[in-house]
Amino acid sequence: MVKEAKKLISVVTPCFNEEGNVRICYEEVKSVFENNLPNYEFEHIFVDNDSTDQTVDILRNIASEDKRVKVIVNSRNIGPFRSMWKGLKNVSGVMVIPLVPADLQDPPEVIPKMVEKFENGYSVVYGYRAQRMESWRLRLMRSIYYRLVRKLSGTEIPINAGEFLLADKRIIDSILELDDEYPYIRGLVAQTGAKATGIEYVWRKRNQGTSKNNLISLVDQGINGLVSTTRLPARLIILFGFFLSILAIFSAIVMLSLFLLNPARPALGIPTLIVSSLFLSGIQLLFLGVIGEYVLSVHSQVRKRPKSFDVERINL
Repeated sequence: MVKEAKKLISVVTPCFNEEGNVRICYEEVKSVFENNLPNYEFEHIFVDNDSTDQTVDILRNIASEDKRVKVIVNSRNIGPFRSMWKGLKNVSGVMVIPLVPADLQDPPEVIPKMVEKFENGYSVVYGYRAQRMESWRLRLMRSIYYRLVRKLSGTEIPINAGEFLLADKRIIDSILELDDEYPYIRGLVAQTGAKATGIEYVWRKRNQGTSKNNLISLVDQGINGLVSTTRLPARLIILFGFFLSILAIFSAIVMLSLFLLNPARPALGIPTLIVSSLFLSGIQLLFLGVIGEYVLSVHSQVRKRPKSFDVERINL
């Protein structure tokens, strides 16, 4: 009797200066598979963003001990989303988890529940952050942002879900065909329309160290999420420009009427400056919005930046 081959699940972990976390992350993922998913194999792909501490050395040691661990070392820091994308291009499993963070804020112990849902017929299983162990200000900002993206995009992007999800390899292959230079992975997965469900969990505090996602990075990622999923901001600019143009015309009529009724009342030249300024500003915004529509259309297809190259590849 031929023994049935175990299904392979691919796990991706981007990392940057996580020397205190990468081994713990590896051990936790390995423990989950050995203790809770004995009928599945796994591969764990770490994508390092040119760390300046001992992260790469630790990953080399782990990879030498366990061939299921694969390592890609980038020539420069390309950020977590691009690193995940690079990792996804190298996965082999029938199921893929785009992100298990090195700091373990998204807990690996949720993975068996995701696999169970997948085997019940779902192509995508999201991790829903039901609770976040962070300040109320950040929770409020994230909540508003996620709802805004979902409302504007016209796509059922799950609220409080990130890249910690499990997806069919076919889903991942379909989004990789886009070759997006700055991918918003959760949005792309949602746009496939695949049958999806979710698992709730508590988003924990970092295991060790400090987050490498500063305010500038969070704003950049947030803007990318909006631009990647909707054209509404550009269309709002068009409407705003149109509104200013109408306001300028209305102001011109009012100013002209006041001048005809009482020529001495307004200072000479001031009405003309106000009207022309409003009118020209409105026209400029109107034109910029129209141009923005074309730029966004082209941008979604051909936006490219210089890519990092692989300094080192281990077990790949």
